Amino acid sequence: MTVYVYEHRVTFDETNLVGNVYFAHYLRWQGHCREQFLADHAPGVLAALTSGLVLVTVDCAAEFYAESFAGDRIEVRMRLDRIAGNRVAMGFDYVRSSTPAPELLARGRQSVACMRRGPGGLESVPVPEELGRALSRYAPGVRP
Repeated sequence: MTVYVYEHRVTFDETNLVGNVYFAHYLRWQGHCREQFLADHAPGVLAALTSGLVLVTVDCAAEFYAESFAGDRIEVRMRLDRIAGNRVAMGFDYVRSSTPAPELLARGRQSVACMRRGPGGLESVPVPEELGRALSRYAPGVRP
């Protein structure tokens, strides 16, 4: 399966008193990965976010297997799990790439709902075509 890769270098401000990465940063990196994906593969969707389109994070989670530390290079590998209605579900693997043998540090997931700001508040809208096409490259067999 093809994955979209966002590369991140861990900084000291992302660590806690013990010296390892504070867990909330993994969820933050999911957002960075998602935003970079939009910039790289669906710039029209990114532009539409300024004119009423809203990508609402419905849920997100991460399971941790090993610690990471300042200076580590982390690959956040995003894949499409499914598209259903106005929802997109993505999976994430966090892999330390700064060691001779890449190491899986954590796995995560995130679901977003496509919405539009209307006079009565947020309204459900279909996944934008550009986004569906871009995401379909990251999950063979999954079609928007």
